[in-house]
Amino acid sequence: ESGAPYTFELNGSRIELDRDDLLIETVHREGFVGETEHGVSVVLDTNITPELLEEGYMREIVSKVQTMRKEAGFEVTDHIALYYEGADVIKGIMEKYGDAILKEVLGDRLERGIGGADAKKEWDVNGQRVTLGIRRI
Repeated sequence: ESGAPYTFELNGSRIELDRDDLLIETVHREGFVGETEHGVSVVLDTNITPELLEEGYMREIVSKVQTMRKEAGFEVTDHIALYYEGADVIKGIMEKYGDAILKEVLGDRLERGIGGADAKKEWDVNGQRVTLGIRRI
């Protein structure tokens, strides 16, 4: 950083390197991105863990249900029953995160199968087909 040459010995020979003799390059491992500005470097891990993937599914389902509530003309304060059927991935998400999903959408009940729904719609949730149904309680 000082601009002074770097001097060292190699096999009995004296070597002197100036700043122009060096090529300094930052290389990131796969799954990481980074930037350096004004001497400060920031590196982010962009690998998607199973937990992050599951949370993504959950948030996408919440978004779809909120859209359905709006399309059905429900009031913001209306409580609902939520019905679903879909791929095993979706079933697993609903079983694991059902309570969190219900809390976000003002749901009081979660049921597998869509027979009791007043409004239903098929969605693509991160590449997985799911049919969601809602009913005002």
